[in-house]
Amino acid sequence: MSAGNAVSSTIRPPARQAAWRSIVLKPEIGALAGAVAVWVFFAIVAGDRGFLNARGTASYLEVAAELGILAAFVALLMIGGEFDLSLGSTIGASGMIVALMSAQYGYNLWVGILLALAFAICVGIVNGVLVLKTGLPSFIVTLAMLFMIRGATTGMTLRITNRTQVGGLKNLPGYETASSIFGYDYRLFGANFSGTIVWWLVLTGICGWILLRTRFGNWITGVGGNLQAARNVGVPVSLVKILLFVGTAVSAWLLATIQVISAGSADVLRGEFKEFYAIVAAVIGGTLLTGGYGSVIGAALGALIFGMVQQGIVYAGVDGQWFDFVLGAMLLSAVLVNRFVRMRAVAAR
Repeated sequence: MSAGNAVSSTIRPPARQAAWRSIVLKPEIGALAGAVAVWVFFAIVAGDRGFLNARGTASYLEVAAELGILAAFVALLMIGGEFDLSLGSTIGASGMIVALMSAQYGYNLWVGILLALAFAICVGIVNGVLVLKTGLPSFIVTLAMLFMIRGATTGMTLRITNRTQVGGLKNLPGYETASSIFGYDYRLFGANFSGTIVWWLVLTGICGWILLRTRFGNWITGVGGNLQAARNVGVPVSLVKILLFVGTAVSAWLLATIQVISAGSADVLRGEFKEFYAIVAAVIGGTLLTGGYGSVIGAALGALIFGMVQQGIVYAGVDGQWFDFVLGAMLLSAVLVNRFVRMRAVAAR
């Protein structure tokens, strides 16, 4: 063996190991493995009961898409070191604004949609400003906002309509055009696939590109990883955090609009627990609760796992009450795996 070959043989294994380590330590790898494992499990257990056919696939993809729209923006916010627990109440409030403005006051549906968007942007700005100005944890600020928005939405809706649900939107002016954008279904393989899936994929791609390919994405990671260091190098910390809160609020508005258009009605409690499910999806996807590390693609995979488990349990004939247990187990497992991976990453440096 020549000297060159000897050197080559000693260099290649470490290089190959380094490349393998860099792949394994990516935040979304654990979620990818989990998604494959969950799909295989339900394919075996419930494949002959509808999980594998087009209708079953469409059902869990729709669930994943609704959560994934939120999870993409929640992942960015968590990587930036913050939480937004007001998402669920913002969904309920935004949907009710759309319904009340059109069904109760007679405005074109698009007026309600745009007013709801303005409301969501204001919620995001207020959340960001309060967190920055008070120095309180975003967990507390947005938790308070959750109760305030939900209480105000319920109180105002009851005062105006004497009920907590408003329907009859499908016959109102503007519904047809809004439905073509927010409520369109695609017929594929004999089943209806929700247009929400397209929104999910597009927004996941945009958020992933922002995080990985733009200066703003570097700012997000820097702010979440070391706030003071980011400020010292000139990162506009306040702007980044406010924009991230606005992003999560706008994602809540988008999901609310999709739900209102698809169902033709609004409910003040429609977004209940969505904020926690979005955080679960992001964490399952490899995003750290402490900020500075995570993946938008991982959050999408976390949403996919969520959808497959929720619908897979139904197809398997298991009592749906077990879903919360499975969800909690997945969250705990994801946190432990993320911790192990991070410890290995630090040890390898």
